[in-house]
Amino acid sequence: MTTLAATTPPPGQVAIKRRSRVPGVMITQFVEEIPQGKSTPDFTRKPFALTVQEGKLAFFKCMVSGVPTPQITWARSQGPLEDPVKYVSRYDKIMEEYIIEIPNVTAEQADTYKCFATNEFGKAVCTAKLNVIEVGFKKKTGLNKAAPEDYRKMLKKNVVRTKPQLKKEEGKIDPKFWEVLLSSPRMDYEKVCMEYGVKDFRWMLKQLNLKKKEREEEQAKVVEKLENLKQIEVKTDGSAEFELDMVLKDPESQVLLYKDGINVAYSDNGSGKHNLKKIGQKYTFSINDLIPDDAGLYQVDVEDATCFSTDFKIIPVEFIVKIQDVKVKEREDAIFECVLSQAFPKILWTGNNVPLEQGDKFDIKISEDHLIHRLKVKNCEQVDSGVYTAMASIASCSACLVVEAKDYQNTLGKKDRKSTMVGGGGLATIAADWATINAEKSGNQQDEHDLSATKCAQAEKDISGGEVPTAGVTAAVTGARKGVGNSSLHPILEGKEHIQRTQTLSEDAESCTEFMRHKKKNNINSGLSDIFATRGKQAELVCNISHEVDGAWFKDGKKLFSMDGLTIVKDGTSHKLIIHNCRDDDTGGYHFEAEGFKSEAKITVGDIANFDADNLHKFSKPVTVKAGQNASWKMSYTPQDNLKVKWFKEGKELMDGGGVKLVKEANHSRLLLRECLRSDVGQIKIQLTNPYGTIEATSRLIVLDKPGPPEGPVKILETTSTLIELQWGAPMDDGGSPVTNYIIERQQVGQTIWKEIGNVTADKTTYKDMNVVHGKLYIYKIYAVNPEGTSDALQTKKTMAGVMILEYAVKDVVEGAEYEFRISAICISGAGEFSPPSVMVCVKNPNKKPFFKVPVDYMLIRAGNSVRMKVLYEAEPPPVITWLKDDEPISSFIQIINTEGCSQLVIPSSKRTDSGIYTIVAKNKIGEASFNIEVLVTDEPNAPGEVALEQIVHGKVIVSWEASPDQKLDNRLHYMVAEHNSETRIWHTVADRIFSNSFTAHNILTGREYHYKIYAKNDMGISDPSVSPTWGANSNKISVYTNAPVAVSFERPPSVLVPLKVHSTPTGYQLYMTCAIRGCPAPTVTWHLNDVCINGDSNYYITNSYGVCSIYILRVQPKDAGEYKVVAVNSFGKAECSTRLVVKD
Repeated sequence: MTTLAATTPPPGQVAIKRRSRVPGVMITQFVEEIPQGKSTPDFTRKPFALTVQEGKLAFFKCMVSGVPTPQITWARSQGPLEDPVKYVSRYDKIMEEYIIEIPNVTAEQADTYKCFATNEFGKAVCTAKLNVIEVGFKKKTGLNKAAPEDYRKMLKKNVVRTKPQLKKEEGKIDPKFWEVLLSSPRMDYEKVCMEYGVKDFRWMLKQLNLKKKEREEEQAKVVEKLENLKQIEVKTDGSAEFELDMVLKDPESQVLLYKDGINVAYSDNGSGKHNLKKIGQKYTFSINDLIPDDAGLYQVDVEDATCFSTDFKIIPVEFIVKIQDVKVKEREDAIFECVLSQAFPKILWTGNNVPLEQGDKFDIKISEDHLIHRLKVKNCEQVDSGVYTAMASIASCSACLVVEAKDYQNTLGKKDRKSTMVGGGGLATIAADWATINAEKSGNQQDEHDLSATKCAQAEKDISGGEVPTAGVTAAVTGARKGVGNSSLHPILEGKEHIQRTQTLSEDAESCTEFMRHKKKNNINSGLSDIFATRGKQAELVCNISHEVDGAWFKDGKKLFSMDGLTIVKDGTSHKLIIHNCRDDDTGGYHFEAEGFKSEAKITVGDIANFDADNLHKFSKPVTVKAGQNASWKMSYTPQDNLKVKWFKEGKELMDGGGVKLVKEANHSRLLLRECLRSDVGQIKIQLTNPYGTIEATSRLIVLDKPGPPEGPVKILETTSTLIELQWGAPMDDGGSPVTNYIIERQQVGQTIWKEIGNVTADKTTYKDMNVVHGKLYIYKIYAVNPEGTSDALQTKKTMAGVMILEYAVKDVVEGAEYEFRISAICISGAGEFSPPSVMVCVKNPNKKPFFKVPVDYMLIRAGNSVRMKVLYEAEPPPVITWLKDDEPISSFIQIINTEGCSQLVIPSSKRTDSGIYTIVAKNKIGEASFNIEVLVTDEPNAPGEVALEQIVHGKVIVSWEASPDQKLDNRLHYMVAEHNSETRIWHTVADRIFSNSFTAHNILTGREYHYKIYAKNDMGISDPSVSPTWGANSNKISVYTNAPVAVSFERPPSVLVPLKVHSTPTGYQLYMTCAIRGCPAPTVTWHLNDVCINGDSNYYITNSYGVCSIYILRVQPKDAGEYKVVAVNSFGKAECSTRLVVKD
């Protein structure tokens, strides 16, 4: 039932509002819980906005859903719908559409129309706008209907806020170019320049940087953050959107929308022409019911600062040939084609309001001249039925696709798959004729016609893959050919005056709908689907019929019966084919037949991907790196087709780019994480996926760094005249290594020196300072220490030894008067006696000389990182802030941000030349104060130069080297010397923190060879080493004579350096045991379990890497319990070590 009266929610019921899946539809729910099987109304297809010429027929259509069936009502924003002559409402039972028709539409009927769908559980509402184009003398006389005094009232009410117009001057760049470029990402610069004809990129970038700086200064006054700017684009529902992320300094600031310099009002509920949707810090502006007049420059301003600009251009394109309805059989291809009035690079295709993309299901092709556009729906199934739409700019056309069930009784054994095309024939001829019309209108008929006809014919041939069809040329082109030279508007050219969305289907729509209704009554509810079965696993095909019926299963045309490994099950309307243990010969085509209906599917049997066993063992071990270092993984696998490789960190997929480098080869994949941070700690997972399943392997990343600061705030457990006791918490982040100790420093207020007063072990989180002076104020800093370094400090507030100071601000005093004060303590029993009077105090104006609040006086920065110096101060009146570097004014590239009580100096990307002494000077009428901050910008040092060795005294060698190139740039750079000799064969540090370029090595023995490595170190890290030449017996400058030659032998029997440890592991867990063995020549190592050699047992993974002997058990079982022994044997002897493994249940 359809009426023309607006509905309202029933009184006394709730009103829960929510949005529909269909854009622009709002649903109001009347009850808190909806009974099972019932639902609120909703629109499956909402009315489209219309633009029609005066005197034509206008109509809106919609389709609704809901149980029980909703009641449909129509309304308009201004005016009633009660006249049955002007407004005709009806229901199309075949198409299941609700329609309202407006014959002979007039300008007064242009309005926003609303459609309501209501049942007992709720109400749904949507809107559509009707635009009427006036013709004839009415366009000129329409303004005379209002009296002059009425216009004065209108002008008073409609005061529109504007901003300066951006007009292009002759010979100059369009000002819109800069507005659009300022809001575009760097990747779009070239596109914007081509659009506006700018060719000098170097000049453009220079000017853009200047304008960006000015614009950012304006924005900084009202906006804290502005990012993720997205230019305007047309959506599938016919609206246009642009968005940005923005954080306002003042939430009450006014956000304004301008179009071509004129302020545009917008709504926040999605019901207006222009709308704003705000979620968190994301602002999304939308424009509904697009028309050509919506084109222009849109700008978003916050107060008077422009934050975003986007140029919306609507190409005046129309459909010469629209897509037509298509009816096909199952397994056939359906083709939609259209021809545009001018070249359009890419149109948007949608199916049932879902955007379509090029892929296995859909094939989208465009002719060379961009006039002909084609959509092919491959291998159609009944679920593909529906409405398909082509959208170019704001013009669109729609058609219906009907997929009929194939009559398999007459097609058994045949595989006839074909492409069905309706309305696509002769499109090349149509496009050529349209080019002829345009050529004749421009005076170049023959040349343009020949060129366009040749292009279109070739394009049609390329797309079709064969000869150009000649049938199907529509009457529209014939009419267009006849209309050449006629001064009156031709129907084809009317699209340039207005664009109207296609509202009607073809003559085949009735049979389309009839088939769809028949399909619902008697059909396969859910057919077979192709599956990929894993070898050795169970596979199952299921087909559900709309009613109970017997059927038969076939494989490659042969009928199947239940047998060993194959089961056929019928459960009511559900039919199943179960293969219990899939083998290669189970691969093939299967189909199910029942009463003339047939459903097909294919089963492909294969294996899931697998990893290389050795690499899996290595991959499972955690990767440990220090902060700032790179971490890498590699995993090998068996090459396969259609194999997808993905990497994850803590469940989030990693993509190539930034600090992540992914390499995917046919048989392996690698992952590299650059400059790891503590926040990167977590599980690393590689996932292999093919059509048969997914397999995963996990590892773990451990990043070692200095610990976080101790947990605060610091508690003062006790304060007396002789001690202050502190208590703190352990750091939340220990840096990956256990905290070893805490360091406590103290500063007496009024002094600048920090003194270390205590060092306690990690198990203690309290400290008593026994060396305090009664009445003095102290500040403490507490540091956590682990093997990787020292944490940032946890600082306490000012703490007084032994006395609690209470303060009170006295108000209502007179400036210039003198006062004295007395204090009395009050408890439950009453007030005590007053204290003696204080000293006379004269009330003065609270002006303050500038005072800095203990800022940081030293900063260490890695080159390339940003520098941010934040200094807090107190002063009254507010002072003038000046920054200096090495007593000189700072560079203009350094940013200074001054706020009340705070000044910040920011260097976005630091260089080594930015090192120096920075001075902040605060000055007001009361006085002046300054503070120095030393900034050191450095990086990991370069290696020292050439190393030379010299011996002047026997037993000593002077090691000298050339200075590192960074020595002049970094006054904290020093050197470390490592030594290696032929006896110990290991490198060890012999000297560190050397600030000169030489070192004297002692205890140099004759007959041994010595090597030295020199490292340069600074606060950022350590350089690569510079290696010395070999120093040995033949290199000594002082000859040593002996009576007999000295023989050196490195041969020795095996010995155990690191023995095995006792292990106790639960069943099913992995186990890794290792020991270290030395011997020369290298001994032969064997593993024994309960005195039985297990070197050849495949259940144990045994390795020997340079004396480090390891055994790995993937899953421990009870049989693995017992005594494990390692035996090392060479020609000089034998060594053993053993341990015991206990397996828990």
